[in-house]
Amino acid sequence: METNATYLVANQYVKEICSNQVLKIQTGIDEKRFTSDVCKEEFVEKSHLNKHFLSHTKRKLYSCHICRKEFCHKRSLISHCRTHTNEKPYSCDVCFKQFSEKGNLKIHYRTHTNEKPYSCGVCSKEFSHKSHLNRHCRIHTREKSYSCDVCYKQFFQKGGLKVHYRTHTNEKPYSCDVCCKDFSNKSNLNSHYRIHTNEKSYSCDVCHKQFSRKSILNRHHRTHTNEKPYSCDVCQKEYSDKGGLNVHYRTHTKEKPYSCSVCHKEFLKKGNLNRHNRTHTKEKPYSCSVCHKEFSEKSYLNRHNRTHTNEKPYSKRSLLNSYERRKNILGMSAIKTFLKKAI
Repeated sequence: METNATYLVANQYVKEICSNQVLKIQTGIDEKRFTSDVCKEEFVEKSHLNKHFLSHTKRKLYSCHICRKEFCHKRSLISHCRTHTNEKPYSCDVCFKQFSEKGNLKIHYRTHTNEKPYSCGVCSKEFSHKSHLNRHCRIHTREKSYSCDVCYKQFFQKGGLKVHYRTHTNEKPYSCDVCCKDFSNKSNLNSHYRIHTNEKSYSCDVCHKQFSRKSILNRHHRTHTNEKPYSCDVCQKEYSDKGGLNVHYRTHTKEKPYSCSVCHKEFLKKGNLNRHNRTHTKEKPYSCSVCHKEFSEKSYLNRHNRTHTNEKPYSKRSLLNSYERRKNILGMSAIKTFLKKAI
């Protein structure tokens, strides 16, 4: 039997409180009397158990009056409603950036404190957010939890799957407000903007060459270090960038994910598809600065430029080696074409 007693609260108010409840507060001990019969998790209060039980039954008692989306918990509904009202009640006291959820403010605050409370147990790399750690851990486990239901390609991150799926739907929700070019993801749009602004914020500390994207700088830097951190798990061939490895993988899987919308010819690389498309459009985007002759490929322009500079970059020995190599692979039919292009 729980008895009530009178207690002095905050030295001002006399309040009648349950003795057992006061004992819990004073001792710091919570008696967990309510147990879930599904997962055996214990709770101090029955109301907490009832809320938890909704996660098993999938009952969604709370509904958004605007979009009718349903939620198990009231707090989830309240948080969701802010996406409609654009309400951001939580503000950073350092930079005054506002957030719709308290958890997001807490995570943001770590950008000021540089706090990284989550650490990888394999390589000890630290992270400010638990989800970032979980995502990172899949690099070690090679776990790809997200799978495309069209082509069954697997991804480490849900965001990667979402962006990939647009290659099937051809959805491009991000548009450049300068030239109206559309993009399937925001990062590609941001990179594209720098073409208009000519902004190159990233500089190589070895040769001082400048780049519009950090990822391109990182890739370039490996030309100095000769670092090849990406390795094929089939043939162990190494690559300096992940994109090169991904393209190489397709030589094993025979996958050709890029298809011409006119003749349906399939290609290993997007660049090859773009080049092929010009055979249909007759587009020639590369122009000689001397005689203004136009070409469909940059390599053709480079070769043409040598007619003005009289440059001969190929020695007889290198041509002979290429000749023998192509002769063995392609046969004599391709040799005349090769020599004509090379010279």
